[in-house]
Amino acid sequence: MPGISTSESEIEVVQVTPFGLWLAYGDEELYLDFDRFPWFEHAPVKKIFHVEEVRPGHFHWPDLDVDLDLDRMRNPERYPLCADPSKRSD
Repeated sequence: MPGISTSESEIEVVQVTPFGLWLAYGDEELYLDFDRFPWFEHAPVKKIFHVEEVRPGHFHWPDLDVDLDLDRMRNPERYPLCADPSKRSD
């Protein structure tokens, strides 16, 4: 189930594992591990696969109310408050 694209590149969730998820965006593959992106860990897979590119390089998961841009996905260590695992509520 591919994401919806508003640009020439398309975003698609290609795999969900017990540890994270893989996204394909154009020629790039991005790995979002659940330790740094905890919003996806307990989400239903159907909701994870529903991703939209709302503008170039900015993505929204409407069923999860999650917004991420390419820089946050490529460099999560630059955004510790954005994806701080100690703030999780499991």
